[in-house]
Amino acid sequence: MISIEDVEHVAKLARLALTEEEKEIYARQLGRIIENFNELKEVDTTGVEPLAHALPIDNVMREDKIVSPPGKELLLKTAPAEENGYFRVPKIGE
Repeated sequence: MISIEDVEHVAKLARLALTEEEKEIYARQLGRIIENFNELKEVDTTGVEPLAHALPIDNVMREDKIVSPPGKELLLKTAPAEENGYFRVPKIGE
């Protein structure tokens, strides 16, 4: 069972201000959660393989493909302004 002192300690660590009523509610709720975990400990899992995920997960990434870059000329065509083969940008200082 979770005590009020345990709840106060966790609340202090989390920097939570709880009323006395909230402390009692959380102590009961956390106590029930611990009881549920204790019930799970009693389940026979002999022969059950541990799982990282409940469902099988496959890599959904596409294959990498080597492609040529678009080229400087094509990129400069999309630039709002170009000068001497470079993007021209507004001056930012004096």
